[in-house]
This record gives sequence, C-alpha cells and structure tokens, in this order.
Amino acid sequence: MHVERTERSIGELIDQISSAEIRLPEIQREYVWKPTQVAKLMDSIYRGYPFGSLLFWQTDDMPETRSMAVTGLETRPARPPLFLLDGQQRLTSLHRVFTDHPEAQIVFHVEGERFQNQSAATRRDSKWIKVHDVLDPEASMLRITKQMLDAGATLPDHEIERRLSKVKQLRNGRFAMEVLKGFPYDEVAEIFVRVNSGGRRLGTLDLAMATLSTRWTGVLAKLEQEADYWRSQGYGGIDVNFLSRALAGVVLGRGLSAYSHSRLRQAKDVELEQGWTVVQRGLRRLVPLLRSQLRLIRSEPLPSLVVLIPLVVLLGRPDEEPTDRDTINGILYWLLIATVRTRYSGSTDTRLSQDIQAAEKGAGAVRALLENLDVVHSRVEVTERALLGRTKESPYFFLSLLVAQLNDARDWWYGGEILPGVDSERGIEQHHIHPAAILVDDYEKTEINDLTNLVFISGKANKKIAGRSPVDYFPELSKDELAAHLVPLDESLWHPGAYRDFLAARRSLLARAMNDLLDRFRPGWLDAAVAVPSDSTTGFSLDLALYESPWEDGRMIFIAAGKGINWSGSARMADLENAIESARIAGLDSDLELAGESVPVRIAEDSVEVPIGPFLVVGSPEEWRSVLDRERASARPMSAIPEVPSVPWAGERTRFPVTNTE
Repeated sequence: MHVERTERSIGELIDQISSAEIRLPEIQREYVWKPTQVAKLMDSIYRGYPFGSLLFWQTDDMPETRSMAVTGLETRPARPPLFLLDGQQRLTSLHRVFTDHPEAQIVFHVEGERFQNQSAATRRDSKWIKVHDVLDPEASMLRITKQMLDAGATLPDHEIERRLSKVKQLRNGRFAMEVLKGFPYDEVAEIFVRVNSGGRRLGTLDLAMATLSTRWTGVLAKLEQEADYWRSQGYGGIDVNFLSRALAGVVLGRGLSAYSHSRLRQAKDVELEQGWTVVQRGLRRLVPLLRSQLRLIRSEPLPSLVVLIPLVVLLGRPDEEPTDRDTINGILYWLLIATVRTRYSGSTDTRLSQDIQAAEKGAGAVRALLENLDVVHSRVEVTERALLGRTKESPYFFLSLLVAQLNDARDWWYGGEILPGVDSERGIEQHHIHPAAILVDDYEKTEINDLTNLVFISGKANKKIAGRSPVDYFPELSKDELAAHLVPLDESLWHPGAYRDFLAARRSLLARAMNDLLDRFRPGWLDAAVAVPSDSTTGFSLDLALYESPWEDGRMIFIAAGKGINWSGSARMADLENAIESARIAGLDSDLELAGESVPVRIAEDSVEVPIGPFLVVGSPEEWRSVLDRERASARPMSAIPEVPSVPWAGERTRFPVTNTE
C-alpha cells in the first residue's frame, strides 16, 4: 500500500470524467453544490487562488459505484478508472461548466471580472458571456472582443482579450492529487470518513452512509430501490437519506452521533440484514395507517419525516402488527403531538435516541413514547392563542390540512381532492381566502399570511377568485363547501373591513377541529388531567421584518414578546444569510453581529442554533432558508425602518423553533 502524489490539469480531469476513467465509489454522497458555489470556484481558479487538492483510489477490484451528476459519459473506459474520494463537488461542477450542463450556466462579466449563474438580467446584458462559450475550442477571441465592444464595454480591446484569455486558460489550471494504491475497501472507507470529518465536513448521516457502504456492499442499490418504491406510492420523502437514518437507527438502537460510523463498522452482517428487514416491514405497516386513518396519501405535508423513524422501529418487529384500536390510536396520537411540538427541530438525534429506545420497549412502547412527550398525565389542547399569528411554516399548518381532509373538504368550484393521489400531476396548493391584494394597504404581512386566511384549493380555483373579496365570491359556493374548509358562515365577516374578526372566528373553528382530531386518536387509557398547551412556545412570539433597498445593506429586525418579555434587535441580512449558508452547505459554525454583540451561530446535530434576544432559535438549515426567503419576498423599503436599540440580551434563553417565527 502506498500513496502516489502527482498533479493533473483541469482539462485532463474533465476528459477523464467524460471517458468514465474517473468514477464515484458508492460511499460518496450526492452532488449538492449550488450555482453560487460553482461561480465562486470559477472565480478562484481565474484569480489564481488555491482551489484544493483531490484524493483518488486506484484498485484492481471493481467496487460498487454511483453515478456522477454529469452528462455525456462513456460507458466503457479505455483504461482502469480512478475512484474519486475527495473533490467530487469541485470536479462535478467543473465538468458541468465545461460541457454546458443546463444547471451550470455560469457567465463572466468582462469589465467587472465577475462570475455568476445565468439570470434574466445577464441574458439582457451583452457584457455577460457564458463561460462555456469562451472555453469552446472553436471560440474566436476576436469575435467575442468585438461583441463586448459592440455591447458598450469601455475597456481597450487588448484588455478585453487578455481577460477572455484568462477564462480560456481555466482548462490549464492544475489540481494536486493523491492516489491511494493497494488499499482495501474498508480502509479506503475509513480514510474517506476521516477526510470528511473535519473542515468542510459531511454530516453524521453522510458518514453513517459511507460506513454502511463499507460494511454491506450494494446497500446504496437497496436503499435506492426502496426509495423508488415509495416514490411510486406517493411517499417521495422516504428517500435514500431517510432510509439510511432509519437503518442506522435500528442497527444502533439510537440516533446518529459523531461516533456512529465506528459503531456501524463493528456491526455484523446479520445485524444489518435484520435491521433492513425491520425498516421495510415497519414502513409497510406504518404507511397504510397514515393513509387510512389520517388520509395522508402523500408524504409532502409532513413537516419532518424523522418523526416516522421511532414508529418504523416500533412496527418493524415481527410480532408488532397493530390490531387493537388503542395501540393504533396511540401511534397516531404520538405522531401528531410530536409534529405539532416540533419534536425534532433541535437536538434531533438526541431526541431520536430517546424515542428509538422507547419504541423498543415491546408492549410498553407506545406509552414510553408518549411519556417522552410528557402527555401521559395531561390532555393536549390547541388553544386559539396558540394559533395566533401562525403561518404556513408552523406545524399547525399540517394540522389544518389534516382537519380539512378529514372534514371531506374539496376544491372549490371543481370538486377535486385537496390532497390528490399519486397519479395526479397537481400538487398541494394553498391560497388566501381574503386575497393579499385587497388587504395589503390595511394589514401587516403576518396578518395577511395568517394560516387562518389560507385554504387548500387548486391554482385553477384561485384564478377564479381573481383577487375578489370573499363577500363577492363566497355566494357562488354552497354553505357545505365553505363549512368543509372551516370557513365561518356569518356573512358580516366576509368584508375586508371585518378581516380581523374573520380570522378570530375561523381560528376558533380550526382550534376546535384540531382538538377534535387529537381527541379522536387519544388512547382511552391515558389519564384525563389538567389540560396543557400543545406547544411549549405558547405565549411567546418572535416577529421578523426585513428592510432593504438597492443601494443599502438590508437589515433584519427581530421583535420578541411574551410573559414579561419586550425585546428588539437587528442584524445585517447578508451576515445572517451567510451564516445560514455556511451551516447549510459546509456544516460550519460562524458568528453574527446582532443587537450590539457577536453571537455564535452553531450546528447542533442537523440543526442551526442562533441566539436571538430571549430565544435560542433552532431549525434545520432548510427551515431557516425557507423563513429567510419568506422575509425577502415581503421586504419593506429601507426608508421605513424603525429605530431599534442595540441592547444585548443578558438573561436565560428559551428554545424557539424558527418555523414559529412570524
């Protein structure tokens, strides 16, 4: 065994990928880079900045492989391939740019010497040119230079040619390479895990997947086949990542951690086979329950599918086919409460460990799961106050869909199902009952987007509303059609001027329906006791508002309130987005200047934690991204920004899901 150190040009590596002389072993994760990252890589190479080294494995054996996210590959390499262990994101990105992949349309601005992804604006501006067009061996620098001058470029023609030539020379950039020779597969996988455990790291799920691949050849094919099956059943959320986490959870008997890969490496073949049987059997028992009892015929409405894993563990044992009503009810009751309480919004794998261990307790598993939620001696209740100010990012939005489903709500005017079957091309949609266009001058965005103003209807039905007030279009619908969607039938509430009263009335109807739903599945053996709020954040609120303009950095204002709390602060939107992107893409901790102090933005398992005033706001990177996109879509002008004091929070902090922000 030895390590060969060499180097190779980008052009040579691109050609080797195209000829299938560079391939991905099964242990590799999927391609995840975004166009912004690809553009930054091109910029680094252009400017002569370091752009990293590559790690390969050369072997006489042919390991299981996975496809690269590129096009136009040969099927039979002319010589034995190299297997790429580190550098997949960079090499895949470069191959995409060099071969004009539709998802890597990177353009270059000659005057500004900037790279970015193609957009409508760059298409209109002839000073932007596609990098692939410059890299084309047949491209004429003279012709492109003339094109730039005709577009109004003010640089001398020789300078334009020089800059274009630098782009052309990107192909000659050289990667340092290390090639592992003579190493067995299990050691290569261990090296892969170690390389990816530091710096620009893989998550615990990726590391577990890599280790499973070394222990069980062909596991990726098994996972992909199972994921394809569930996709065909409408449960596309049961993907390779979900199945990897579920399998690891069954084998380990707990959630993932930094040490999971070493424990998985010690697992025996029989443990892996038995674990996979448990996962498959558990899903084939659980999904029919969701379909028949909750009418949840697709997976998309579930805010997080992690909530299914303890139930897969519980139902996957050979003798655990649920037959009695109380067991079935207890399983569904736990799922609903865990979802509403955002059980896995922070410290996901710590809580998953608790729940997997509870799910393994045989006849007492359902009770143990409910004890983890602290609901065995209390009756969970959704209050109207708990729904106040909630939007579609709230887990209560999921409950609002379920109660509409179980109330047999249909699409207005057209009568279609609001949660269509697998064969339907129409996805789930929600639209404003009172259209935003008639409310925007009199109400804040949080009121307009309140979940009590959202109804599940098709885009076709929404076009029929065409911006009209309910007082104008409700008469076209029957009272039964409205009541099925829990719409108040008092006509005096249908006018825009009565909008807040309409929200209050519908909030009451929704809370009552949600409580009926929870009580419907509440096991009979649970003790009736003092009702407790169904959400630990009840009584607290965190309002976000973005202010920005084309010439000034945007600022995000935070306003926290509840139980004697009255705090506000602000941060630069760009800094907040960069911190979340660092967590989402690279898994890196960072810092954020907020309310006059530097606060840590940390990765905790698969969640991002940001201290904001009295709250430790937690959520997955995707949930954070969704909330930031929501605020950007409703940004206000910088001229309207209020004065916000910069007073750091000095007290204790309460955990607060980012999905509960308003």
